[in-house]
Amino acid sequence: MDWESEMEELRRREAFAEELGGPERVKRQHDGGRLTIRERIAKLADPGTFHEIGKIAGRAEYDAKNELVKLTPSNFVFGRGEVDGRPVVIGGDDFTVRGGSADATIKGKHNQ
Repeated sequence: MDWESEMEELRRREAFAEELGGPERVKRQHDGGRLTIRERIAKLADPGTFHEIGKIAGRAEYDAKNELVKLTPSNFVFGRGEVDGRPVVIGGDDFTVRGGSADATIKGKHNQ
């Protein structure tokens, strides 16, 4: 069985999540002298070690053909990585999505 199309769809969904709350909200963070959560994590974790868990959790929007057209990710980003070579769990709120307010997926992510 070939999983290429499924992997392409997963990468497409991950790309939606990487947009965070969208370019305007990311710009507002930067204009205020603040980094996004993924930028903060990149500065904290050893390069190449952070693996996000639940990256595509959030609210999806579909068109009339049931094709995914938009994904607003959960505002809580977390995963495993290393800091100074030590294994750690890193999590933080993304203020470009719903101002960092809690959403339904956070409980599941914390339990993870």
